[in-house]
Amino acid sequence: MPCECQWGLSSLILGIVVILAAGVFTFFPAFLGLFDYPWYIALCWLWFGIGVTFTTIGVVYECMGCQRAGRWHNAKAKEAEEDAPTPYIMINA
Repeated sequence: MPCECQWGLSSLILGIVVILAAGVFTFFPAFLGLFDYPWYIALCWLWFGIGVTFTTIGVVYECMGCQRAGRWHNAKAKEAEEDAPTPYIMINA
């Protein structure tokens, strides 16, 4: 079975979640003065960069239309609409 993952949308959502998490972890040294270590701040910047990278890849992937037609793509839904089911006929008893 071929993979029918939504890489663009998944990357976009994952990138936004990672950016928000990096922002939450950056809140502690920036506003509360906790964990004010250079390596901790560098890790926050690293995770922010990873989130931006995932978000950028997701946006480019969705805008360029790189997603293959799979099970959930509209092409198969249009094929299903062409084959209309036979209508039921009411029989009087």
